[in-house]
Amino acid sequence: MSRIGNKIITIPAGTEVTIGKTNEITVKGAKGEMTRKFNEGLEFKVEGAEITVVRPNDDKFTRMIHGTSRALLNNMIVGTSEGYKKELEMVGVGYRAALQGKKLVLNAGYSHPVEFETPEGLTVEVPSNTEIIVSGIDKQVVGEFAAVVRKVRPPEPYKGKGIRYKGEHVRRKEGKKA
Repeated sequence: MSRIGNKIITIPAGTEVTIGKTNEITVKGAKGEMTRKFNEGLEFKVEGAEITVVRPNDDKFTRMIHGTSRALLNNMIVGTSEGYKKELEMVGVGYRAALQGKKLVLNAGYSHPVEFETPEGLTVEVPSNTEIIVSGIDKQVVGEFAAVVRKVRPPEPYKGKGIRYKGEHVRRKEGKKA
Protein backbone atom coordinates (compact mmCIF):
# COMPACT_ATOMS: atom_id res chain seq x y z
CA MET A 1 0.00 0.00 0.00
CA SER A 2 1.47 3.30 -1.07
CA ARG A 3 0.25 6.15 1.10
CA ILE A 4 1.66 8.83 -1.17
CA GLY A 5 0.56 7.10 -4.38
CA ASN A 6 -3.04 6.88 -3.16
CA LYS A 7 -3.32 10.59 -2.26
CA ILE A 8 -5.54 12.64 -4.52
CA ILE A 9 -3.96 15.57 -6.37
CA THR A 10 -6.12 18.70 -6.55
CA ILE A 11 -5.70 20.91 -9.61
CA PRO A 12 -5.72 24.62 -8.67
CA ALA A 13 -7.77 27.12 -10.65
CA GLY A 14 -5.97 28.39 -13.75
CA THR A 15 -3.97 25.19 -14.21
CA GLU A 16 -4.66 22.85 -17.12
CA VAL A 17 -3.59 19.19 -17.18
CA THR A 18 -3.54 17.23 -20.46
CA ILE A 19 -2.90 13.47 -20.54
CA GLY A 20 -1.70 11.95 -23.82
CA LYS A 21 -2.16 8.38 -25.06
CA THR A 22 1.25 7.16 -23.88
CA ASN A 23 0.99 8.81 -20.43
CA GLU A 24 2.73 11.98 -21.59
CA ILE A 25 1.32 14.61 -19.26
CA THR A 26 1.45 18.34 -19.96
CA VAL A 27 0.69 20.85 -17.21
CA LYS A 28 0.07 24.51 -18.10
CA GLY A 29 -0.15 27.05 -15.32
CA ALA A 30 0.38 30.72 -14.52
CA LYS A 31 4.18 30.34 -14.21
CA GLY A 32 4.79 28.18 -17.30
CA GLU A 33 4.40 24.78 -18.90
CA MET A 34 5.98 21.39 -18.13
CA THR A 35 5.79 18.04 -19.93
CA ARG A 36 6.85 14.64 -18.62
CA LYS A 37 6.40 11.08 -19.87
CA PHE A 38 5.28 8.67 -17.18
CA ASN A 39 5.37 4.86 -17.22
CA GLU A 40 2.57 3.31 -19.25
CA GLY A 41 1.89 0.77 -16.51
CA LEU A 42 0.08 3.41 -14.44
CA GLU A 43 -3.30 4.96 -15.08
CA PHE A 44 -4.06 8.65 -14.44
CA LYS A 45 -7.74 9.47 -13.89
CA VAL A 46 -8.96 13.08 -14.05
CA GLU A 47 -12.30 13.72 -12.35
CA GLY A 48 -13.18 17.40 -12.25
CA ALA A 49 -10.37 19.22 -10.45
CA GLU A 50 -8.79 16.04 -9.04
CA ILE A 51 -6.29 13.52 -10.39
CA THR A 52 -5.89 9.99 -9.08
CA VAL A 53 -2.93 7.72 -9.89
CA VAL A 54 -4.05 4.08 -10.11
CA ARG A 55 -1.81 1.05 -10.47
CA PRO A 56 -3.35 -1.92 -12.30
CA ASN A 57 -1.43 -4.66 -10.45
CA ASP A 58 0.81 -5.23 -7.46
CA ASP A 59 4.04 -6.06 -9.28
CA LYS A 60 7.16 -4.89 -7.48
CA PHE A 61 8.10 -2.36 -10.19
CA THR A 62 4.57 -0.94 -10.38
CA ARG A 63 4.48 -0.50 -6.62
CA MET A 64 7.86 1.25 -6.73
CA ILE A 65 6.88 3.85 -9.33
CA HIS A 66 3.35 4.46 -8.00
CA GLY A 67 4.25 6.95 -5.27
CA THR A 68 7.13 8.43 -7.26
CA SER A 69 4.92 9.17 -10.26
CA ARG A 70 2.27 10.78 -8.08
CA ALA A 71 4.88 12.96 -6.36
CA LEU A 72 6.41 14.03 -9.69
CA LEU A 73 3.00 14.97 -11.11
CA ASN A 74 2.14 16.91 -7.95
CA ASN A 75 5.48 18.76 -8.18
CA MET A 76 4.69 19.69 -11.79
CA ILE A 77 1.29 21.09 -10.80
CA VAL A 78 2.64 23.05 -7.82
CA GLY A 79 5.60 24.32 -9.87
CA THR A 80 3.51 25.65 -12.75
CA SER A 81 0.95 27.28 -10.46
CA GLU A 82 3.09 28.64 -7.58
CA GLY A 83 6.74 27.90 -8.42
CA TYR A 84 9.58 26.81 -6.16
CA LYS A 85 12.13 28.93 -4.34
CA LYS A 86 15.33 28.21 -2.39
CA GLU A 87 17.02 30.92 -0.37
CA LEU A 88 20.71 30.81 0.50
CA GLU A 89 22.74 33.04 2.79
CA MET A 90 26.48 33.58 2.97
CA VAL A 91 28.12 33.90 6.39
CA GLY A 92 31.73 34.99 6.66
CA VAL A 93 34.00 38.00 6.37
CA GLY A 94 34.37 39.00 2.72
CA TYR A 95 31.82 36.46 1.44
CA ARG A 96 29.78 38.18 -1.28
CA ALA A 97 27.47 37.31 -4.15
CA ALA A 98 26.69 39.36 -7.25
CA LEU A 99 24.89 38.98 -10.55
CA GLN A 100 26.67 39.87 -13.79
CA GLY A 101 24.06 39.48 -16.48
CA LYS A 102 23.08 35.79 -16.34
CA LYS A 103 26.14 34.81 -14.26
CA LEU A 104 26.17 34.37 -10.51
CA VAL A 105 29.57 35.43 -9.15
CA LEU A 106 30.58 34.32 -5.64
CA ASN A 107 33.50 35.56 -3.57
CA ALA A 108 33.74 32.83 -0.95
CA GLY A 109 37.22 33.12 0.50
CA TYR A 110 39.11 31.66 -2.45
CA SER A 111 41.84 33.47 -4.39
CA HIS A 112 39.45 33.74 -7.34
CA PRO A 113 35.73 34.41 -7.78
CA VAL A 114 33.52 31.39 -8.52
CA GLU A 115 31.12 31.88 -11.46
CA PHE A 116 27.94 29.97 -12.34
CA GLU A 117 25.85 30.21 -15.50
CA THR A 118 22.15 30.34 -14.62
CA PRO A 119 20.40 27.24 -16.06
CA GLU A 120 17.52 27.65 -18.50
CA GLY A 121 14.20 28.18 -16.72
CA LEU A 122 15.68 29.49 -13.45
CA THR A 123 15.81 33.00 -12.09
CA VAL A 124 18.54 33.95 -9.64
CA GLU A 125 18.21 37.08 -7.53
CA VAL A 126 20.73 38.70 -5.21
CA PRO A 127 18.79 41.13 -2.96
CA SER A 128 21.85 41.85 -0.81
CA ASN A 129 25.56 40.91 -0.87
CA THR A 130 24.99 37.87 1.31
CA GLU A 131 21.61 36.57 0.07
CA ILE A 132 20.86 34.45 -3.01
CA ILE A 133 17.34 33.46 -4.12
CA VAL A 134 16.95 30.68 -6.71
CA SER A 135 13.44 30.24 -8.14
CA GLY A 136 11.78 28.36 -10.99
CA ILE A 137 9.00 25.93 -11.90
CA ASP A 138 10.99 22.66 -11.79
CA LYS A 139 11.61 21.54 -8.19
CA GLN A 140 14.51 19.28 -9.16
CA VAL A 141 16.41 21.96 -11.12
CA VAL A 142 15.89 24.60 -8.39
CA GLY A 143 17.12 22.26 -5.64
CA GLU A 144 20.05 21.00 -7.67
CA PHE A 145 21.32 24.49 -8.57
CA ALA A 146 20.96 25.64 -4.95
CA ALA A 147 22.90 22.56 -3.80
CA VAL A 148 25.69 23.23 -6.33
CA VAL A 149 25.98 26.83 -5.11
CA ARG A 150 26.03 25.69 -1.47
CA LYS A 151 28.74 23.15 -2.29
CA VAL A 152 31.20 25.96 -3.15
CA ARG A 153 31.69 26.60 0.58
CA PRO A 154 29.51 24.42 2.86
CA PRO A 155 29.05 25.74 6.40
CA GLU A 156 31.82 24.59 8.71
CA PRO A 157 31.11 23.65 12.34
CA TYR A 158 33.77 25.70 14.18
CA LYS A 159 33.08 29.28 13.09
CA GLY A 160 29.85 28.72 11.15
CA LYS A 161 31.25 30.34 8.00
CA GLY A 162 30.03 29.25 4.57
CA ILE A 163 26.99 29.17 2.32
CA ARG A 164 23.85 27.75 3.93
CA TYR A 165 20.14 27.53 3.25
CA LYS A 166 18.12 30.24 4.95
CA GLY A 167 17.02 28.89 8.33
CA GLU A 168 19.48 25.97 8.25
CA HIS A 169 20.89 25.18 11.67
CA VAL A 170 24.62 24.50 11.74
CA ARG A 171 25.75 22.47 14.74
CA ARG A 172 28.70 24.26 16.27
CA LYS A 173 31.66 22.42 17.75
CA GLU A 174 33.95 23.60 20.47
CA GLY A 175 37.54 24.12 19.38
CA LYS A 176 40.67 22.83 21.10
CA LYS A 177 40.63 23.24 24.83
CA ALA A 178 43.56 25.19 26.24
